[in-house]
Amino acid sequence: MSFEPGLTDGPTSDEVVAADLAHVFHSWSAQGSLAPIAIRGGEGSRVWDHDGNRYLDFSSQLVNVTIGYQHPRVVEAVREQAERLVTIGPAAANETRAEAARLIASHAPEGFEKVFFTNGGADANENAIRMARLYTGRDKIISRYRSYHGNTGAAIVATGDWRRIPNEYARGHVHTFGPYLYRSEFWADSPEQETERALHHLRRVVQAEGPESVAAILLESIPGTAGVLVPPPGYLRGVREIADEYGIVLILDEVMAGFARAGRWFAFEDHDVTPDLITFAKGVNSGYVPVGGVIISDPIAHHFDDRVFPGGLTYSGHPLAAASIVASIRAFEDEGIVEHARMIGDEHIGPALRALAERHDVIGEVRGVGVFWALELVADRTTRAPLPAADVARIKSGLVAAGLLPFVADNRIHVVPPAVVTAAEVAEGVGIIDDVLSRV
Repeated sequence: MSFEPGLTDGPTSDEVVAADLAHVFHSWSAQGSLAPIAIRGGEGSRVWDHDGNRYLDFSSQLVNVTIGYQHPRVVEAVREQAERLVTIGPAAANETRAEAARLIASHAPEGFEKVFFTNGGADANENAIRMARLYTGRDKIISRYRSYHGNTGAAIVATGDWRRIPNEYARGHVHTFGPYLYRSEFWADSPEQETERALHHLRRVVQAEGPESVAAILLESIPGTAGVLVPPPGYLRGVREIADEYGIVLILDEVMAGFARAGRWFAFEDHDVTPDLITFAKGVNSGYVPVGGVIISDPIAHHFDDRVFPGGLTYSGHPLAAASIVASIRAFEDEGIVEHARMIGDEHIGPALRALAERHDVIGEVRGVGVFWALELVADRTTRAPLPAADVARIKSGLVAAGLLPFVADNRIHVVPPAVVTAAEVAEGVGIIDDVLSRV
């Protein structure tokens, strides 16, 4: 990793980590085995610690710092809003909040005029589920096993991975398998077969559960934490058709995939589908201030014209968050950040990762789009046996030691840098991965 002098005044990294571990209770962790990096600052696609060590961030923290660190327009917008009005409750009308909602809706499909703001992605999905149940008068929510929708009551039970199991307190949730050709649950040997059989499976689950009991199908447009599982052609369109056939609300979770991550404003734009509810967070303002929300199709929004929507949050549409959204979206538009994300994926990240796979047998598959990619690591390409956790941990440690912050999940390295990453930074980061895979 590189070292930069002049960044070392104040406490050392060890001192900050010690203070953190003494008082901060960390998420998804056994508290006694933590070794966090003490990040002091950042700019663009790089961060640095209190000792002056610099890192190239290929994780975007939790796949959310899409616009990069310390974007001046966003920082300035938050500062200006704080000087003008630091907070106001959701019952009041607020100019900045209204403009944030207008800008979000302007990039949604036609027929989406209203935005319900939340504090993050989990409660966005929570409220989308609530809207679907109230709109349909039904109860059940169908989601996928390979999914993550957040850590609140219904959202964590809609989640399909291991985090659901110790948290199953919400009612009315059913899970299915979605398409994942590399590890097909359907014995498929082509994308077309995988689509056809996954849709047949979903249809049969709907029928077996009783279509009249199903309020919504909730899917990540591209499952992110589960492995950047870009759906094969026709799958999301087929889900839409099943939902329409049975009067089911389609909720597409764009919390991770939306706002430039997949090289589009919304990932579903590549799949000829329009949902009924769109949930968002992360990339809409790169996490500069906590925020999320639901973009509501007009029929569902108008359903509550004369009915009370029984949901709300004290900080819904907080002015500081709204200001960060306005500045982020305007920067996306003016600086071509969404288009840059698509280009950098098509012309640099994708080709570089595929070339990497040709040099390393430990890479079983490369998949992704935009600045949203995954390397699936295997012990054997023929059997596709996942690389053991101990080996993955050694690779992760090697990457960090070499100055690259990776997003590692199960047997995968997710290559998810900020959307403003440059071609030179892509080459640098992939070069580090190449070197570490050669040594570890």
